[in-house]
Amino acid sequence: MPPDVKSLYLDLMKKCLTRYLWEETLKPYEVPAWGSALKRWVKKRAVDELRARRIEPFERVPFDRDARTFGRDWPADAETMIGLRRLDNIQECVTTVIRENVPGDLVETGVWRGGASIFMRAVLAAYGDTTRKVWCADSFRGLPSPNVADYPADKIAQWHTRQELAVPLDVVKKNFARYGMLDAQVEFLEGWFKDTLPNAPIDRCAVIRLDGDMYESTMDALKSLYSKLSPGGFLIIDDYGIPEDTCRRAIHDFRQAHSIREPIVDIDGWGAYWRRAPGGGG
Repeated sequence: MPPDVKSLYLDLMKKCLTRYLWEETLKPYEVPAWGSALKRWVKKRAVDELRARRIEPFERVPFDRDARTFGRDWPADAETMIGLRRLDNIQECVTTVIRENVPGDLVETGVWRGGASIFMRAVLAAYGDTTRKVWCADSFRGLPSPNVADYPADKIAQWHTRQELAVPLDVVKKNFARYGMLDAQVEFLEGWFKDTLPNAPIDRCAVIRLDGDMYESTMDALKSLYSKLSPGGFLIIDDYGIPEDTCRRAIHDFRQAHSIREPIVDIDGWGAYWRRAPGGGG
């Protein structure tokens, strides 16, 4: 595939996976912070009741292209919420390890609807790489309740209450199939990271993308996978700059414990990454 065609294909994939191509104007309903306490309470009770019945309420809002570019909104239908800039980063990291023959597979821990992992597989397809696998690790039933006894940093975490983050495995597989990306180069690890990652049959990693939001989830992934990251490989953290997430502290604690000195590079104000140097810590 000529380079210009590769670029056009991958650009189209990014805009489809984020629904940037068409002006999606629906977003999950959030109870407004203004108004009387009684009205907010009534609205929250109604929303909680609907979500308990697995009915997601939406509201119609103007389409914000900047928000979709930087992953600042929550798409109603798109396969990914990370935005175009973090997909650009995935493309840059994966194409670099292909070009420089950095050994290892591609791993994402926390895949939601599968969009970022679908894009990883698309990059491999565009460059004719048939040797690497894309590993998709997720509980496929949402985030765990905070284990405050062992991970006190997660005491503020509330992601386990968000049912819209629980996307079943069969739905994710259908999303892969929709783009023609469900094949033998894609593997799924279903379950909590602490249970699936320690014994996962992954020999080497070239790109690891962490999207677990919480301290525990991030630390579980780092403990199991970082030692497998090849020199020249990339470690991407989706949630590094998000204030309400607790993964940032896990990243700093792990780097300190393993004397990791490679600089952390900002992607879009939220996502960040570093490249493992030859002989890097861990």
